[in-house]
Amino acid sequence: MPTLTPCEAPISIRRLRRAELPADTVALARFLIGKIVVRELRGIRLSGRIVETEAYPQRDPAAHHFRGPTARNRSMFLRRGHAYVYFSYGNHFMLNVSAEIAGTGGGVLIRALEPLEGISQMEQHRKTGRLLDLTRGPGRLASALRIDRSLDGTDLCAPGPLWLGAITIRRSATRAAVRALTLGKSPRIGITRAAHRLLRFYERGSPFVSGPRSLAF
Repeated sequence: MPTLTPCEAPISIRRLRRAELPADTVALARFLIGKIVVRELRGIRLSGRIVETEAYPQRDPAAHHFRGPTARNRSMFLRRGHAYVYFSYGNHFMLNVSAEIAGTGGGVLIRALEPLEGISQMEQHRKTGRLLDLTRGPGRLASALRIDRSLDGTDLCAPGPLWLGAITIRRSATRAAVRALTLGKSPRIGITRAAHRLLRFYERGSPFVSGPRSLAF
């Protein structure tokens, strides 16, 4: 179990290359556990370690891409490694990663992060000093990292305001960022269609995983 004491020591993060990303939605959802979401703002970098994802693969009736591309969901049809950001239930944004070849719909929802860098700024964005409330859940993490529709379609494998990475230098990283993980899986949360499918992946035992605590172990 990781400590809940934040560490703001500099972390060396390399940008993920598209060739590293599996060209398959379910495989990508598993692969992204333990990787890093980096948000570049003016004069500050925010980052968090991915601890929970959900896969929305081809022909999935629960997915936004199920009925084909629209003006809203077209980023899901970009080649793997692009951001699909949408506004959910009229009150928060959600970050997804496109997951298939260009022209094929598929996406991975980033459900929860473990905060690593820029924690004080995240606290200001979220208006809370409670570490567990910063990025535990897709709406919270988007708020903490200032992710909105302006980032929809962003190439997450290229230099820019939002990208995916991996820890490179262990001696400069937090213990939480480099520890070994055990992967769990469960049905997805908050959907009704295809709700039985085991397409939610998470780091077992992480207190930063969202949803019922019974689904974190």
